[in-house]
Amino acid sequence: MSTEKRSQNEDEYFARRDAELVKEQRAAQEKAARAAERKSHYLKCPKCGADLDTIDRHGVQIDQCPECQRLWLDAGEFDTLNKKADPGFVGRVFGDLFAKRKTK
Repeated sequence: MSTEKRSQNEDEYFARRDAELVKEQRAAQEKAARAAERKSHYLKCPKCGADLDTIDRHGVQIDQCPECQRLWLDAGEFDTLNKKADPGFVGRVFGDLFAKRKTK
């Protein structure tokens, strides 16, 4: 095998390896950027971006925005409200929340 052929094969090998490394680095950077973006929205109001307050009403954690007064339920919390045996339970939970808003 000639020296020129060997050199060309080495160049191709290193070019492929460099391209794979660049691809892996870009993927890692994109993953880190997505994680940072997600973290920046954690416990933030989807409507106005303010920090959410977590309140407990009858054993159910409800997120409330102190700025726009919106209420946010996490996955499963609405189901928890609906599964309570007492049919007036949901009314009491939200009644307490609305009564608390009026006193502010």
